[in-house]
Amino acid sequence: MFTDRRIERHQLPYFLRVFNSVTDKPIGFLGNVSEDGLMLISQLPMMIGADFDLRLKIPMADGCQQVIDLKGCCLWCHEDATPHHYDAGFSLQWAPPEFGQLVEALKQYFSFQPLPASA
Repeated sequence: MFTDRRIERHQLPYFLRVFNSVTDKPIGFLGNVSEDGLMLISQLPMMIGADFDLRLKIPMADGCQQVIDLKGCCLWCHEDATPHHYDAGFSLQWAPPEFGQLVEALKQYFSFQPLPASA
């Protein structure tokens, strides 16, 4: 049994797509996320040890999208339980403050925590 995980996971549905920030082409979906990394679910295996320029496009309430560009290194990749899909773990080398805000919003949403009271 794997017991070395020190980063709490937050599972995501197949909703938040991940793009290559250089080509803007989709490469997969967020599987889970933490302050220091993410898991990507894709139809192609990722090269372990390679650096990737990643982009998240977050839908906003007004119909627009917030773009968050990240730089990450692929630490591992293996076939998913779903045929023809792969899971890849990324350590983030660079992320803007908006990524931390996204992680906190997702933690709150998926943990069913109450929203902070407004003053």
